[in-house]
Amino acid sequence: MTSTPFGRTVTAMVTPMREDGALDLDGTQRLAAYLADHGNDGLVVNGTTGESATTTDEENVAVVRAVVEAVGDRVAVTAGVGTNDTAHSCRAAEALAAVGADAVLIVTPYYNKPTQAGIVEHFRAVVGATGLPAMAYDIPGRTGTALASDTIRSLAQIPELVAVKDAKGDLFAASRLMHETDLLWYSGDDVLNLPWLALGAVGVVSVVGHVAGSQYAEMVAAVDRGDLPRAREIHTTLIPAIEAVMNTTQGAIMAKAAMRMLGVIESDFCRLPLLPAAPEHLDILREGLRRSGVL
Repeated sequence: MTSTPFGRTVTAMVTPMREDGALDLDGTQRLAAYLADHGNDGLVVNGTTGESATTTDEENVAVVRAVVEAVGDRVAVTAGVGTNDTAHSCRAAEALAAVGADAVLIVTPYYNKPTQAGIVEHFRAVVGATGLPAMAYDIPGRTGTALASDTIRSLAQIPELVAVKDAKGDLFAASRLMHETDLLWYSGDDVLNLPWLALGAVGVVSVVGHVAGSQYAEMVAAVDRGDLPRAREIHTTLIPAIEAVMNTTQGAIMAKAAMRMLGVIESDFCRLPLLPAAPEHLDILREGLRRSGVL
């Protein structure tokens, strides 16, 4: 099986919080251990699903330190360091590398709408802040700016930038880039996990992995050995869970609700502007997880 600095079955982890909004670092360590015990060989911490938009730099350091202490010898810990301020991202990368992150996830700068040339220089600067393996996160639905194919070709020339988390969903363009470059491709959209793997992606960075890490690990292994019928069977079984977590309201909200429902964390508190799942959404979640056999 392919070895990567990030793992192959990777969950983009929520950040547990108490009902007063403070970090729950004990809960963070329990959650990390739970995910490591349930099929994940990698975790992304302080990413979008971790509510990075509303956590402070100091909190991000505390969360990465807690996760590394809990499971750093068992899974790869990738720290989200992307912001729309290059200097800020560089400082974040340095701080999170210092507390044990194995790799960094860098999102395309959002809101600023930089040029493609500016995006390349942003990534080059942030990668250069630590020398850790880096994954570029292409999610134009959130950032407002997609990574153009020529930009990705340029990023592939940065030695430490070795992977792309793709939430853009252009399967054909990405298949060309996988062929033309040495970049490791990851599905960044649970709906497309199986198509990405079938096209040559090495793994998934998943929100649904909170409840289906073992199933996704099995899917990755099935595609590796050419057993697409088994991979399709897993995908089909997980459709209700994917719909419940990703399409009911918002992924971070529903993943927290699922972890509370399974007794892994004590609270599903989310910081504004996110709100915890409404009762009717919890009903949908419960039914979706039940139908997929994970509850």
